[in-house]
Amino acid sequence: MPKPADSFPSPAAPAGVPLLIRDLVHERAGIFFESDRFDTMLDKLVDRARVRGCHSYLDYYYLLKYEDPDRSEWLRVMDAFSVQETYFWREYAQIGALTTHLVPRWFADTRAPLLIWSAACASGEEPISLAIALREAGWGDHPITIVASDASEAALDKARAGIYRDRSFRSLPESLRERYFEPVERGWRVRRNLLLPIAYQRANLIEPAEIGLLATAPVVFCRNVFIYFSPDSIRRTVATFAERMPAGGHLFVGSPESLVKLTNDFELSEIADAFVYRRKPRS
Repeated sequence: MPKPADSFPSPAAPAGVPLLIRDLVHERAGIFFESDRFDTMLDKLVDRARVRGCHSYLDYYYLLKYEDPDRSEWLRVMDAFSVQETYFWREYAQIGALTTHLVPRWFADTRAPLLIWSAACASGEEPISLAIALREAGWGDHPITIVASDASEAALDKARAGIYRDRSFRSLPESLRERYFEPVERGWRVRRNLLLPIAYQRANLIEPAEIGLLATAPVVFCRNVFIYFSPDSIRRTVATFAERMPAGGHLFVGSPESLVKLTNDFELSEIADAFVYRRKPRS
C-alpha cells in the first residue's frame, strides 16, 4: 500500500533524469516543459514520487515507463499536471458566436441532434457556461448534448460535483448565478435541472483512440490547453480533430492560441466578434 507523501524525503534528481521525465510527459500528455521549468515539473510530481516510495526521480521514471501496465499511476500524474484555473463566461464572445450564429444555422439546416464537445473542461466552468448560454438564448428544448472531457479524473470529480467558489463567478452576471446556482456551505452548487445535459468523461487529447468519437462533434471548444503543448503535440491533436470533424465544423481555441502555422485543415474565420477555426472541405 502506498505510504503518505511526507513519509519520504524529496527524491534525488540525477543529471539527465528531468529530461527523461519531460520527454515521457510530452509523449503521453502533450505537455512540454522547457529546461528552465524542470523544477516546476518535478515539484508537481514530488508528492506522487514520495507516495510510491521513490528515493530518486529515476525510480519514478522507471515506474511510470515500465512498471505501470494499467497506467493507474499515470492517471495521478495527469491530476498533478491539471490546470484548473478557469471561470464562467470566459471569452464570452466565442460563446455568443455559438448561441447567436452556429446553433441557429444548425437547426435551420437539419433536425439532427447537435453535439458540442468541451475538450479539456477542467473543473467544469466551460461546459456549464455553454449550457447556461444555450438555455438563455432559447435553445433549451432543442436536441443538444454537451460532452465535457478532461485527462484528469480529479478535475472531472470537481466538475461532476458542480460546487464553485466566488472566484469562478467573476465574469458571470449575478442574475445568472442566482438563477442557475444555489448557495451551499462551500460556495455555490449548479442547479442541473435547469441546464442542457452535460456528459463528463475522461479523455487524453493526445490519444486518438480516446478522442476519436468526441472529435466527430461539429462544434468543439478546446480553449487554453494548447498553450501548454509543444507545436508537435498541437499538430498531432489538431490532425485527429481534422480527421474526425465534419467539413464546416467549428473549432474554438483560446485567444492566446493560434493554429495558423500548424494546420492546413482549418481556416481562421470571424463570427460576430469571435475568431473560430472552420474545418475546410475535404479534397
